[in-house]
Amino acid sequence: MASHIVGYPRMGPKRELKFALESFWDGKSSAEDLKKVAADLRSSIWKQMADVGIKYIPSNTFSYYDQVLDTTAMLGAVPPRYGWNGGEIGFDVYFSMARGNASVPAMEMTKWFDTNYHYIVPELGPDVKFSYASHKAVDEYKEAKALGVDTFPVLIGPVSYLLLSKPAKGVDKSFSLLSLLPKILPIYKEVVTELKGAGASWIQFDEPLLIMDLDAQKLQAFTEAYSELESTLSGVNVVVETYFADVTPEAYKTLASLKGVTGYGSLLADKLVVSTSCSLLHTAVDLANETKLDAELKSWLAFAAQKIVEVNALAKALAGQKDEVHAFFSANAAAQASRKSSPRVTNEGVQKAAAALKGSDHRRATNVSARLDAQQKKLNLPILPTTTIGSFPQTVELRRVRREYKANKISEEEYVNSIKEEIRKVVKLQEELDIDVLVHGEPERNDMVEYFGEQLSGFAFTVNGWVQSYGSRCVKPPIIYGDVSRPKPMTVFWSSTAQSMTSRPMKGMLTGPVTILNWSFVRNDQPRHETCYQIALAIKDEVEDLEKAGINVIQIDEAALREGLPLRKSEHEFYLKWAVHSFRITNVGVQDTTQIHTHMCYSNFNDIIHSIIDMDADVITIENSRSDEKLLSVFREGVKYGAGIGPGVYDIHSPRIPSTEEIADRIRKMLAVLESNILWVNPDCGLKTRKYSEVQPALSNMVAAAKQLRQELASAK
Repeated sequence: MASHIVGYPRMGPKRELKFALESFWDGKSSAEDLKKVAADLRSSIWKQMADVGIKYIPSNTFSYYDQVLDTTAMLGAVPPRYGWNGGEIGFDVYFSMARGNASVPAMEMTKWFDTNYHYIVPELGPDVKFSYASHKAVDEYKEAKALGVDTFPVLIGPVSYLLLSKPAKGVDKSFSLLSLLPKILPIYKEVVTELKGAGASWIQFDEPLLIMDLDAQKLQAFTEAYSELESTLSGVNVVVETYFADVTPEAYKTLASLKGVTGYGSLLADKLVVSTSCSLLHTAVDLANETKLDAELKSWLAFAAQKIVEVNALAKALAGQKDEVHAFFSANAAAQASRKSSPRVTNEGVQKAAAALKGSDHRRATNVSARLDAQQKKLNLPILPTTTIGSFPQTVELRRVRREYKANKISEEEYVNSIKEEIRKVVKLQEELDIDVLVHGEPERNDMVEYFGEQLSGFAFTVNGWVQSYGSRCVKPPIIYGDVSRPKPMTVFWSSTAQSMTSRPMKGMLTGPVTILNWSFVRNDQPRHETCYQIALAIKDEVEDLEKAGINVIQIDEAALREGLPLRKSEHEFYLKWAVHSFRITNVGVQDTTQIHTHMCYSNFNDIIHSIIDMDADVITIENSRSDEKLLSVFREGVKYGAGIGPGVYDIHSPRIPSTEEIADRIRKMLAVLESNILWVNPDCGLKTRKYSEVQPALSNMVAAAKQLRQELASAK
């Protein structure tokens, strides 16, 4: 019995790749410096798996941004705006596609299936000239081999790549992406031929789209693709990998009959192997780096380094080598028993409160139209009101203050004064820019979920439990191990402090229960929706305390609501019912004059628009610009939206500063499908990853564009 790992975290145990990327982007280090850090990380990963005893070790799962963008580079599918003229794709073109540059925007970024990982969406059309333009897969295989490790090169499969793509701008939306299969398969053949020549005996094709609800035409594309590849695949063992869900019976028939394929999932060459269910990219790196988790809680957990040990132990046990792993399994059984009986897991009061939610759908008593009228009388906002999503740039100085406070190097008084001063600067800047509804900038928060989890019972936090979200962006998901409650107010002090600094409305900023759930490692001993209801009750307490403190606009972010949507359509209804219900629980008790906002980003929302409407928020701000205004199509198709809505007017994940006219043009497109009395003007997402040198001119242009459109609307009357 052998062991197999689908993929491994690439950031490094202490985010070494993150810091190397950001240093390179800032011009503080060279391309060679970045490559050296990457090579060291790859070497340590391969050696670690080899030392544990893993037989099938992956290569080409490392990436400087994401594996789909790597495949775009491999295929030479670079959009013309990046000025690539052929040859091996270098960092300049690669990172321009991912992040944009001073003259052109980045490609669209969206969520990777139902995870908080993101990928760059390929832009394809009938005129794309594909060519073999990145030899990364072969280079990394050779690199591992030179270190004495024979790896299992991993490629995104050709059919999944096309189905993860979108028609490029100017290409008819009905264009069949699968019609490009004959154009990309010759490049896959070149890659496979080179890998075979380099000595690869196994190649893994990741075809995760096979777990989706696919029609007969799409399933046939898999059959045709691997039939075409069959002769090239001769002489090498090929495994097709799927993940995140099981395959349908129809997809299984297709998968099991693919030509040239030796195995799939955990069945390789007619041999059962023990494997991870998906890449370990979505877990933290190593539990050994956690110095602040107590021994009992640590015994309940396994990060990537521990999981590869577990995979190998299972393989040994199934191979009959039980004596070698007896102590390992005994310790595991003791940990499971400890968790089941631990008093820190169960809170009877919380369970009763959650059980009492049954029987009500928790809707506000007044309809949204009447509420908006009452709110406008109180807030007196102009038409096309401007706002931002919440966070402002996290400066080096700000991070230093938080870090020193956590390390007890500065007093609480010094910390509070520093954060107050930062809030004062953010408020003053927004007033100078003439933004209508302000935010306090969230200087006290490193992460929107981590901040709340640290103040809720039932959560645990790591020191180095980082997980990649996109590019260099990493998050540290909380660990929900027990029943959740709110011991005391979490944001009231900071929101009240910020409101006292201005006469303009100040948003209270909260993370919603579904997003906290979906961006955490969640306990598996009760249904996810029960945990979500517990979080919703905790956030409800916070919302009502903010209202009592005089905060009239409260934003409850549900950035990850779409992300948690099950991959199978048959499971959508149940998920959306409890997810939307959880959001409504948080704000059912507020007055009509209290305006409830929510925010969503970087997913395809069109297919859940009716559930978004059912959330019954007063205002929703939603990512729109980076996805090429895809959101607006749902309104062109006749969906009526009566609440306030702010489709993002510029992409905050690019350093590029949009012009006033560019933003004004976006607003005009929005006004073509949305009423002016419900439209808000705001960026796509929070500004924490940007610099003030980028934020200030971009927001200035945004406000100028809103004022320009107000004048146009007034003149048209």
